[in-house]
Amino acid sequence: MEINYAKYPDGLVPAIVQDVKTSKVLMLGFMNAEAVARTKELGKVTFFSRTKNRLWTKGEQSENYLLLKDMKVDCDNDTLLIKAEPLGPVCHTGADTCWDEKNECGSFLVQLENIIEQRKTSGGEQSYVNSLFKKGINKIAQKVGEEAVEVVIEAKDNDEQLFLNESADLLFHYLILLNAKGYRLEDVLKVLRHRHDQAAK
Repeated sequence: MEINYAKYPDGLVPAIVQDVKTSKVLMLGFMNAEAVARTKELGKVTFFSRTKNRLWTKGEQSENYLLLKDMKVDCDNDTLLIKAEPLGPVCHTGADTCWDEKNECGSFLVQLENIIEQRKTSGGEQSYVNSLFKKGINKIAQKVGEEAVEVVIEAKDNDEQLFLNESADLLFHYLILLNAKGYRLEDVLKVLRHRHDQAAK
């Protein structure tokens, strides 16, 4: 990855930080070669602070770190796009982003996957999702099978609301099964995209 630090008088290039899961833009910072190297070394996004006049790892005081997942340079080699996992609010005001936006994905399915992940570990005894994970992969897979059968049964009848409800149950439990196997819906979509691309050749 070649970065043109010389394009700007101070040798700092803009770095746009995006949430790797939601694709929401979180903040904008500036990086020099040393900040890029430190970011890769620590696995935590590190900027050059113009106000502090030194390297500054986001979260060094609040512990709301930005965990590095990917870093790319644009077509002019003078702007960075960093994909990260935020460990808490990003803005110093306590907001999710520096534009005072909620860090949520436009896709409700992604939001639902995030809720499932959260409840898997911290849902408590009253959480249905948490209780399913505690029962193990066999029970989760069984529930997917049961819901699939119910969808087939309702598909043969004319009660559209029941069919939609059972379809929602199937999708919900399928997302739980994907999580239990260590995957997300995006991983399945990648397979479908690959098949489509292969068929189009």
